[in-house]
Parts: sequence; C-alpha cells; structure tokens
Amino acid sequence: MSRSDEIPVPQPAQGPRAFGLPGTLVQRWNALAVLACGATVLVLGYRHRWTNDDALIYTRTVRQILAGNGPVYNAGERAETSTGTLWQWLLAAGSTVPGVDDPLRLAVALGLLCTVAGFLLALDGTRRMIRLHRPAGALLPVGVLVLLPLCATWDYATSGLESGLSFSYLGGCWWLLVRARSEPDPEPERVRFRVREAPAPRKLRHALTAPGRALPATAFVFGLGPLVRPDLVLAGAVFLVALWVVRRPRPRTALAWACAAVALPGGYELFRAGYYGVLVPLPAIAKEASGSQWGYGWYYLRNTLDPYLLWVPLGLLAAYGVLHLVHARRGTGSDGGGSSSRDSDGCAPEAARGADAALVAAPVVAGLLSVLFVVKVGGDFMHGRMVLPALFLLLLPVLLLPFGRAAAVLSGTVAGWGLVCLVALRPPLGSLEDERIVFDSHSVYQQALGAHHPVSQDDHTAAPRDFTLVARHALHEGGHTLVLRLPRDSGFPLVPLAPRVRAPVAGAEARLGLAGAVLPLDGRVVDILGLGNPLGAHTEPVSHRKAGHEKPLNRAWILADLTAPGAPVPRGVDPRRVRAARHALTCGPLPDLLDSTRAPLTPGRFWSNLRGSWSRTTLRIPPDPLVAERRLC
Repeated sequence: MSRSDEIPVPQPAQGPRAFGLPGTLVQRWNALAVLACGATVLVLGYRHRWTNDDALIYTRTVRQILAGNGPVYNAGERAETSTGTLWQWLLAAGSTVPGVDDPLRLAVALGLLCTVAGFLLALDGTRRMIRLHRPAGALLPVGVLVLLPLCATWDYATSGLESGLSFSYLGGCWWLLVRARSEPDPEPERVRFRVREAPAPRKLRHALTAPGRALPATAFVFGLGPLVRPDLVLAGAVFLVALWVVRRPRPRTALAWACAAVALPGGYELFRAGYYGVLVPLPAIAKEASGSQWGYGWYYLRNTLDPYLLWVPLGLLAAYGVLHLVHARRGTGSDGGGSSSRDSDGCAPEAARGADAALVAAPVVAGLLSVLFVVKVGGDFMHGRMVLPALFLLLLPVLLLPFGRAAAVLSGTVAGWGLVCLVALRPPLGSLEDERIVFDSHSVYQQALGAHHPVSQDDHTAAPRDFTLVARHALHEGGHTLVLRLPRDSGFPLVPLAPRVRAPVAGAEARLGLAGAVLPLDGRVVDILGLGNPLGAHTEPVSHRKAGHEKPLNRAWILADLTAPGAPVPRGVDPRRVRAARHALTCGPLPDLLDSTRAPLTPGRFWSNLRGSWSRTTLRIPPDPLVAERRLC
C-alpha cells in the first residue's frame, strides 16, 4: 500500500456562490458576519457596564479567599454564598494579578470578555454545523439578531455576575459538540500501521491530533455545568447525551467520558459537603430551588418576552424550522439544497441523519428544559436574567443560516424587528402582578447609586444609605455592637454583641452585598433574607413576593444568636420570641447545624459534616421562634 492510498485525501467541496461572489469573498463575508456580531456585543455591553448588589456577594468571598480565610463570607463561618462556583474562583485567580485592586472591576471586564467569547464560539459553532453539508456559500445572521437588540443582553454582558461565564460555557459546549460531530471516526488498523511506520515526531503529533483524542476533554467541559450555575447541570447533561449519540462510543469509552464529566463537579461536591456541611450552595436552599411556583414563573417569562415582542421573531424562526423539517423529509432543504448519499465523514445516511438530528436537537432540548426549570421555580426578580441562557440555547442552531430566498426574507424581517427593538422597546422599570416583584435591575441601581456606570465597590458604598451611615458610625466608635435593621425599615438600633462573637461589629441587613462591602472582613454580616445565613436559609418560606427572598428572618433569631442573655431588646422585636429563639437554638438539629459552619474544621468535623450533609440540606425549621421552640424542644 502506498502512502497516497493509505488515507483518502479530501477534495475541496463545490457549492453555489451566493450573491455571485467568488469563494474568497464569501469566506470574508462569513468571517465579517461573525466578528461584527461579537463586536456589537462588546460595544453594547461596554456601554451598559454596571454591577448590582449580588456582584458584591461574590467579591467579598473573593477578598476573604485572598486574605487567607477560605471561601467564606464571614471569617469563622463556613457559608457558601456564591451560586457560580467557577466564577468565584476565576475572580479569585484573576485578583492575584498585580494591579488588580478591586475584584468588582475585574468582574465587569471578565464578564464582558466571557460574553463576547461565548457569542463568538456559538456563532462559529453554527457556521461549522452548516459547513458539514454546505461547504460553500454565504451565511446570514438570523437567530443572533434576536439576541443583540435585547436590553437584557446588554445588561448581563457585565453586571458582575456569572452570566458572562454562562454564555461562554454554553457557546463553548455548542462549539465542542459540533466539532465532535465533524471529527471523522478513527480507523484502528490504519492508525496503528501509520504510527508504527512514522518517525518519532510524527508519532507524537498523531497522538495529539488523532480522531477522538479530544473527546474526553469535551466531556470534561460538558460536566462543568453545575459549577458554572447549578441549573446548568441540565444543559451539560443534554450535551453529554448528544455527544454519545453523535459518536456512539464503545461502553468502556463512554464510561471514560462519564468519569471525565463528573471528575471536577464530583470532587468539589465532596469538598462542599465536608467543608460547608450541605450539598448545594446556601442560596439554592434559601431560594427553595426544588420547589414549584408555576404561576410566578410564567409571569417572569412573560416579563422577559412581552416588552420586546419576542413572540414575533421566535414565531418566525419556529415556522422556518418546521418548513425546513418538512422539506428535509422530502429530500430537499428549505432553500432547495439536497443531501448526499453518504455523510461527509463517511457515515451511512441513516447514522448521519441520527447524528445530525442529535446535534440540532441538543441545544433546543436544553433550552426548553432551562425554560421549564425557570418557570417551575418561580423565575427571578431581575428582568430577563434567568431567561437569557435558555433563549441563547434555543437559538444556537439558527444563529446563522445559509443564504437562500427563505433565509434572506427571514433575516430581513428579524432585522426589521430588531431595529424597532433597539430603538424603542425597553423593559418597564418595575412590574408588580399578583404581588410578584420583577424590575429592571440595571436602571434601578443606576438611580439608587446616582452613577451611570456603577462598576466599583466605592460606587456602591459612597451612596449615603442608612445602613452605611450607621455601620460606619459603629466602626468609628469602636463598640462591639450589632447594627440591626428592624422590620419595615423602622430603624437601625445598635445592640451589644455577646463576648463570644469574635467580630468588631456585626450588621444585619437585607442587602447582603452592600453589608459585605461596608463591613471589614473580620466583621460579621447577617443576611436577614437567608442567602448568606446558615440559620435563615433553613427556615420555611413566609413570602412569595420577590423570587429568592421568601425567607425574611425574624429578628429574634438574630438577637438570640449574636447577643448575650439580658441584652436590651430593641423596640419592634418581641422579647418572648427572643427567649424562645435562645431556647430553640439549643434543641434538636440546630446545634449541629451551627456547629457544621462554625466549629473548627478538623478531620472529624469534616467527616461529620460529610455524613450529615443530606439531612442538613433538607432541614427546615419554622420561621416563628415560638413555633420552632414547641416543635424542636
């Protein structure tokens, strides 16, 4: 066998020249379409750069890590307040770079870069998918034109949250799945013969580039979903199943991929259970992510879709998809294209069609599951934030379309809607229906802080808010005191802390991020909404007005936990409930719950946390101390 006969040499595919342009100009047009969309995201995201209170939650944990206190919010209290685990550690790593003095500014820059990277990867993935069967021809931006004009897209290109990393993860998963589909199957006999005959440098090169060698790394990336955001485990699982359908590996290979996918999330889960004593981040417990609030979730979905008239472009794209499927069953594409007798990688037509169907279906199924999850849990209070990843997934297969009559009409129509959306359609500042709060977080923070681009910690702490003023006064006076926010914002009295509380000052505030930015790292921040409070997160919900904030903590629990018996009880707090809370904290599972976060982390404590992590995760206590005392004691 000669070398030329050993491997078939692929021939340049022939195809129509769209617009009558030569092939080189078509390639430049396609590259320009991808880059122009990425540049649009960069420019609009930068013009809308900002951060909100939740971003400060991340950065206080980052500052604690850099100070040597571990991934905690309060020194000496192991509570995981960061929902996006990878984002937290990425910010911590980036903050070690010389010259980075404010992790919040880093979060803005890194979030924008991740968003742009996610869009570019997604667009290139769609381009590669189309090239599997249409190697030549111009591409038109279509689905991406649905995302670019949305105000929510610009807002969450930054915000300091993990949204940018979510875009990057989803776009990267799509790109890797398409790459896995386009990669030819290895031929063991030829591979072994070729490696045996090749010189040593060629052996190494072949080992790195042989078909299938990158697939364990692909599975590893797909498995990172729950570390990007817990709900992205759904998308990661769907992409893993699609990878199996596309490649049809042997059982041993599939097992290796599964191990690669769960390696890092599984290892971190063991760390989380032993270190924090629970199985999920604390906000997931506080937000009751396993619960169902379908009516509120549907309202939240409408709050994202209705202001932009998104039903129009989504309906048009759905109709185009149905038309394409109908024509595909008849053997032609929706724009008149045909199909070959064998796939480009040599697969039989039936296998190729199954792989192609899995490829296109994966992001659509993942997007639908994401929408279903968001609606089920009741949505969010930030306009558009939780719907954007699902919308991004649903549009991945149609971000670009091959040039044709139907695609040109569709692109022009969506572009017309996009122009109207870009100029005139904006979300309402705040919405209230059935006592459910959803608001345009970006605009609200701009107004509250008096800054057009609040991107630094100083921008958040400079505003003369009541808690900020009282907390700074307490720090200046040097008293060992608790700044307690009373219900209905009726005041911020100062109460002496118990001698056992090792903190110069403590602050009980609803804005967890603000309190963490105002108080020093050795201060104690008490979240009265439960997101960062090991006790408050495990109470039963009492309100459903604002998603993720259904557990306002009775102030009696705070006084019982942080003040000594006999300490004055501020007006507005029931002394009977303070006494009941002190008793309840010594009963049933509550001592173990507090010890799991506050006791020194010895090997025995780690093992005890690990063994009891399930029961603590499912533990719920009555929010009223009087009821809790009767039930637990």
